[in-house]
Amino acid sequence: MDAKLIRNFSIIAHIDHGKSTLSDRMLEVTGTIEARKMRDQVLDSMELEKERGITIKMTPVRMQYRGYQLNLIDTPGHIDFSYEVSRALKAVEGSLLLVDATQGVQAQTLTTLTMARESGLVIIPVITKIDAHHARVDETKLELCELLDCDERDILAVSGKTGEGVETLLAHIIEKVPPPKEVSEKAPQALVFDFSYSNHKGVIVYVRLFSGSLEKGDTLAFSASGKQFQGLEVGVFTPEATPTDTLVEGQIGYIVTGIKQPGIASVGDTIIDPKHPTPSLPGYQQPAPVVWASIYPESQDDFDELRMALGRLRLSDSAFSYEEEVSGALGRGYRCGFLGMLHLEIITERLRREFDLELIVTLPSITYEVTLRDKTTQTIYSPHLFPDDGSVQAVREPWVQAAIITPLEYVGTLQPFLFGHEAEVGDIDHFGGADRSRIHFLIPLRELMRGFFDDLKSLTSGYASISYSGGEMRGADVVRLDMLVGDEVVPAFTRVISRRRLQEEAETFVDKLLDLLPRQQVVMKIQARALGRIIASRTLKAFRKDVTGYLYGGDITRKMKLLEKQKKGKKKMREHANVNIPHEVFLKVMRQG
Repeated sequence: MDAKLIRNFSIIAHIDHGKSTLSDRMLEVTGTIEARKMRDQVLDSMELEKERGITIKMTPVRMQYRGYQLNLIDTPGHIDFSYEVSRALKAVEGSLLLVDATQGVQAQTLTTLTMARESGLVIIPVITKIDAHHARVDETKLELCELLDCDERDILAVSGKTGEGVETLLAHIIEKVPPPKEVSEKAPQALVFDFSYSNHKGVIVYVRLFSGSLEKGDTLAFSASGKQFQGLEVGVFTPEATPTDTLVEGQIGYIVTGIKQPGIASVGDTIIDPKHPTPSLPGYQQPAPVVWASIYPESQDDFDELRMALGRLRLSDSAFSYEEEVSGALGRGYRCGFLGMLHLEIITERLRREFDLELIVTLPSITYEVTLRDKTTQTIYSPHLFPDDGSVQAVREPWVQAAIITPLEYVGTLQPFLFGHEAEVGDIDHFGGADRSRIHFLIPLRELMRGFFDDLKSLTSGYASISYSGGEMRGADVVRLDMLVGDEVVPAFTRVISRRRLQEEAETFVDKLLDLLPRQQVVMKIQARALGRIIASRTLKAFRKDVTGYLYGGDITRKMKLLEKQKKGKKKMREHANVNIPHEVFLKVMRQG
């Protein structure tokens, strides 16, 4: 096909602004999917995506419209999956900036817009959900005009629900998005922007072909790893994988490699012809994990299964990392790095559903740089490895640059809230007719994990949104808080706490465990320990059996003897008692933070 008739574009937006619904209407209008096969969220193939109503994985699809080939990559909207968005933007020439008419410009809108501009893409502003009874179309247009410095006539209005304006939008994409650049190079040069794994076909790489052509049976190679393979199949997404005879310059499609070893394929690599090698294309910067958590199988018999499962998930999600670790209480497991709390939740849920694993997940934490009194420096990824307070000279932790977009009326409410989370508030901008504000601030990454997002939504009735990006390392006044159940430290419950909130957090945590832990056969102490002492304690009462219930009449000494015998038995049991913490308790503690 002539490259001048190809248009590659993506859709970027804040979470829940209607990307998937608009994609559905595009597929419908272009006849890519027959009406009888149409369903909601066609491009969201994972069960979790449909349940939560969010996009987790980017999804490419090819459409034919008025003689043009339109290659769309639908992208996630949540900030935890911004790495997915950045990869999609490298494979296209244009992007639709989608804004919900009922919510207006949100924080993640600004983040994704910045990424698209840095990639040099043509931006087409689009307002969606214009059919909603509380849509603010004129106000949203004003916000977009201020944001993009454009004219109102450049902003398109559509409804993903009714299909209004979708045909006009498709015509606008053909007109505004440039075709792929022509190159003189004829040897194949394809950028790997994503890949998946099949038990039967091995690694399937998703590529954007920048030069040359690819056919089934071609001998190809990964530029970075040097591994050669034969293309067992090439094809496109319509939206299901559809084999084709060839992929040509400018197109987006897939290649079945047949490779089943991990570590060969990598996102950002270039696929070339080993007989006519071409330079590697600019790839992607490896994402840096911001949240860490340890994952252990509930039964150590499942450790090998967990290792295999993590390897398989890594093939479909290159943004998380893992390395083996050993805990005295929990056995062998893996220390995993994630891009955020939702990313952590999605990965653990996929491990349970797709691989049928019962897991214990420790409380999430961040990375600390700890300087000891002997002047050595350690990087701490796990709270239970954090040194005792007496051996620590200084601690540094990551801060992030963040922005909250909120209606003007909530700015006063958010000021003390941000102060309570140790934030440093900077400039406050007003836009959209001055009825919306953007608050710039710096905050410890640790504080974003302390119920920040839920509290923010609660304080602003769900109207506020937040985006953040990595910042610098700063000094931190934090200590390790250990939880002891029955005089035994439970590493999964250890956390690193700000010193100023130590007592409050300790009291809250022991109360929570008192509610969650089931009663045992013996009395069990639940204690919080920090700074070398116990700072909070509760007692979990034991089950009590009435050993004298069957007695009637007779001397009181008969009852006394039985009670004394029971007392000795309880004492002996306490000496040999093991702490039994059910799997559900670990899950509830993780979810409640």
